[in-house]
Amino acid sequence: MMDPQLSVVIPVYNEQDGLPQLFARLYPALDALHLSYEILFINDGSRDRSAALLREQFQRRPEVTRVILFNGNYGQHMAIMAGFEHCRGQRVVTLDADLQNPPEDIVHLLAAMDQGHDYVGTIRQTRQDKAWRHWASRLMNRLREKMTRIHMTDQGCMLRAYDQQIIRAIASCREVNTYIPALAFSFSSNPTEIVVGHEERAAGESKYSLYSLIRLNFDLITGFSILPLQFFSLLGMGLSLLSGLFVVFLAIRRLILGPEAEGLFTLFAITFFLIGILLFSIGLLGEYVGRIYQQVRDRPRFLIQGILESSPTSPGETPDAQ
Repeated sequence: MMDPQLSVVIPVYNEQDGLPQLFARLYPALDALHLSYEILFINDGSRDRSAALLREQFQRRPEVTRVILFNGNYGQHMAIMAGFEHCRGQRVVTLDADLQNPPEDIVHLLAAMDQGHDYVGTIRQTRQDKAWRHWASRLMNRLREKMTRIHMTDQGCMLRAYDQQIIRAIASCREVNTYIPALAFSFSSNPTEIVVGHEERAAGESKYSLYSLIRLNFDLITGFSILPLQFFSLLGMGLSLLSGLFVVFLAIRRLILGPEAEGLFTLFAITFFLIGILLFSIGLLGEYVGRIYQQVRDRPRFLIQGILESSPTSPGETPDAQ
């Protein structure tokens, strides 16, 4: 369809074992909505048979299926960004391919949008994740909200719904590193959150390691706030003042008591502590400089190898595959 009512954007990376189950549940769930829709699968450089399975599914349902093929792995958020740039729907829903978020819950997101919300975030009702992921998620949620003023109860849930105007605003951003739900929240005039189900992965394993989650939150914080830089600026001023007072104290003590060796290891400890803060602040500054470096190079954020889609048709016409 030229302008479907709904677009569902799904990034895919090495999901060959779970794709058949996704197809079996997703299409019936969308057919039951009784509205025009399209599904955009973005193959993010999968090294397994994911691309072949997506091609086969496109051949089965070409009238509602589109497949974007990357020439390499660019990450989940870049895959979603490509989907946003190519989707046609009046409303857009993002969904992971691992079936941890039930596609049957899409109807609840659309119901929330019917109430006038232009962005619908989600909260996983019972997370089927490891304990350390629960703790890390809660910690980073609180830290992120304090620093960026962006309220997302569950930032790790990919099942979200966006109005077309929000999608256009996000697609117009040319940032190399970004966090799409945070952008949507900042552009939204009437956001909301609803509770959705959460299941164990249908197959495969999570693509997010602990390091990846840390990197993601670094991108989120440095992309939406300069508060860390301001904090370390104030900390540096405070430590400089204390260090100056400490030097004056030691000078006066030396004049009164004379040379002494006591407290040498205490001075070492203080020195190492200050060096640690200095190195961390340099690393944080490097995060911001690195973002500027990546942005000014102005390289393409991703390269599309090909797109599988049918020619747009008017109602009553038969689609021709391209």
